[in-house]
Amino acid sequence: MSISAKECERISTAIRAAEANTSGEIVCVLAQTSADATALPILLAAMAALTVPWFLVAFTAMPVSRILALQIVVFIALAIILCLPRVRVALMPRAVRRAVAHRAAMEQFMIRGIARKVDRTGILIFVSLAERYARIIADEGIAARVPRTEWQSAIDALVAHISSGRIADGFIAAIDACGKVLAMHFPRSAATRSQLPDRIYLI
Repeated sequence: MSISAKECERISTAIRAAEANTSGEIVCVLAQTSADATALPILLAAMAALTVPWFLVAFTAMPVSRILALQIVVFIALAIILCLPRVRVALMPRAVRRAVAHRAAMEQFMIRGIARKVDRTGILIFVSLAERYARIIADEGIAARVPRTEWQSAIDALVAHISSGRIADGFIAAIDACGKVLAMHFPRSAATRSQLPDRIYLI
């Protein structure tokens, strides 16, 4: 599940519209998955492959060469299946999934230069699809004046749309809600200049 170039442009337009009334800036990131570790899937595949010969020796008269060949096939097949992003994520406990996605969100906050904004009034709208994780991270200039609870309506709108398969609509609704909060606390002035790209990053 992803978004098209046309939907990316709709999101960029929504960001520009929201930022027209505020000195704050909005950056969006959509990740297919935040987890890239393959150690657990490989371990599970290896354990399963190691048990195969015991069953075959106990219940069949299959030649050793064929047993070893089947062992290799089982390992490769399971490794491929278990390393698929959604399968790999499903193997992780929920708390671990959230921790991994949160770490990815914080990394994107730094990578996209939000913390380098002079007045520290940037926010990140981050979604990781595989982990089913959505988060709004506000820089310290905003966090000092805006309670985290004020972003909840944006998160709710984002999650509701994405749950229905409307990713772009979810981001646009969240951008609109965040823009209204930012405009209330950080209205645009004549000196306001955009420092960050008005776009969504797909990773």
